[in-house]
Amino acid sequence: MPALLTLITHNWYDIRDLSNLSGKIEQLIRDANGPGWLVFVVSALLGAAGIVSFIGAVAIINIWIERRVVGRMQSRLGPNRAGPFGLLQPVADAIKLMQKEVLQPKVADGLVFSLAPIAFTVPGILVMAVLPWGRNMALANLDAGVIFILALTSLGALAVFAGGYGSNNKYALFGAMRVIAMLVTYEIPSVLALLGLVLFSGTMNLSGIVLFQAKYWMPLLLVQPLPFIIYFISSSAELNRTPADLAEAESEIAGGYHVEYSGMKFGLFYAAELINAVSVSAIIATVFLGGWWLYKVDEIVPGWMIFIGKIYAVYFLFVWTRGTLPRFRIDQLLAFAWKWMTPMAFLNLVLVAAEVLIWNETGVSAGLVLPLYAVLNAAFAGVLIVAWVKFMGPRFSRFPERLRYYSQIDVPSLPAVATRTDGGAPGLAEGRSA
Repeated sequence: MPALLTLITHNWYDIRDLSNLSGKIEQLIRDANGPGWLVFVVSALLGAAGIVSFIGAVAIINIWIERRVVGRMQSRLGPNRAGPFGLLQPVADAIKLMQKEVLQPKVADGLVFSLAPIAFTVPGILVMAVLPWGRNMALANLDAGVIFILALTSLGALAVFAGGYGSNNKYALFGAMRVIAMLVTYEIPSVLALLGLVLFSGTMNLSGIVLFQAKYWMPLLLVQPLPFIIYFISSSAELNRTPADLAEAESEIAGGYHVEYSGMKFGLFYAAELINAVSVSAIIATVFLGGWWLYKVDEIVPGWMIFIGKIYAVYFLFVWTRGTLPRFRIDQLLAFAWKWMTPMAFLNLVLVAAEVLIWNETGVSAGLVLPLYAVLNAAFAGVLIVAWVKFMGPRFSRFPERLRYYSQIDVPSLPAVATRTDGGAPGLAEGRSA
């Protein structure tokens, strides 16, 4: 019996695959003898409108979701005044930012200062264009989709650096330089983690990676747990989210790279952080969780709904870490990447290459080899994590492991103070000449 999706997928009103609607519009243009280029323009505009609408909606909704979830984690209520359950609080915040005056320092580089918020926002939106939202729902189905994603995810840090440098403020510059340090540090394990997935699935096409997981009924998260951990931590650092928000640490550098921004320019930075978090969640949902595929459920439930559900499942992990973990010191964060994540990513890459070679040479059934690889890689990841906690973890501790007792502590005495008989203020014994 053919799959249920193939029975009704060609009807334009089948909302499980929104490409049917765009296909119907394209057919109407061809029937009306419209120019060929108009079909491509309309298709691109429809896809772009859908992506921008989704991004605009989540940028507003996620503000409320994140505040409420973090509030519950920290024994608070979160937004609860504006509207029912505080739902209108993001709208109130947006109106407030629109009414605020946009200030710019006189000594700032005006062009760089103004372009930085825009450049920080655009990459997170462009990432969505290459992600498969459904079986036939990809605005740009690139064969080098993984490389395209890696290039875009690096631009956000450069935009942050441009904002800090263009502000001509020492605190903003400190925050910008921290971004560059984290970019160089965490981009390497991030690339190596995705490279392992590309090597295992045999393609850099994101739709191909999803179809690989659907073909073998095995999300790559189960087969590659260590790259998931590495990519999640690396993405959290590159997103400048707690516990890795070193670029805007209020307690250290007074707000960091956006300390001079106000009004909607600051609002763009704030919204872009939420957008980028959703974009990274979508990447993880695609390459690790199977994207729109879900064990035949996608034949009944729309694939794009499944994909959005997986996005928010990953996004919850980012909110969870933000609400529960304290901020790391910059030396801890960088040392953790260089001393553990990068070496482990290289070891995982060697292991994946060996597994793929054995699979191809022996021709063992996927039903046998994939569960075996899943158990082996999970054990490998567990051993590495336990080994790091045992041998490297104590070096990251702030305090000694055991209490130390001192029976006597020598405190240096204060210098003698001489009193003046002329009614003046007392001074040191040596005195100072008037």
